[in-house]
Amino acid sequence: MSVLIKPIITEKMTADSELFNRYGFYVDPKANKLQIKEAVETTYGVSVDKVRTMNYGPNRKSRYTKTGIQHGKTNALKKAIVDVAEGDIIDFYSNL
Repeated sequence: MSVLIKPIITEKMTADSELFNRYGFYVDPKANKLQIKEAVETTYGVSVDKVRTMNYGPNRKSRYTKTGIQHGKTNALKKAIVDVAEGDIIDFYSNL
């Protein structure tokens, strides 16, 4: 099972990473905090202090087409905010 799906790179998360050593990731919805901690430590070679998770439910969507109204929903997702130990840095742009 791949625990980490992709990092969250937004203005807010970039500011948090510079000021507070916090990094955000989209993770597998079935992963727990211990699995997320181990995955970040092995992937990026840093020591993790704290992991916080959030579950987001799917958003309802509807479209109006010629044949009528089509209803659907987006995918549910889970986010993890990871606090890294003082002095450790994760560089997402190093492999580009």
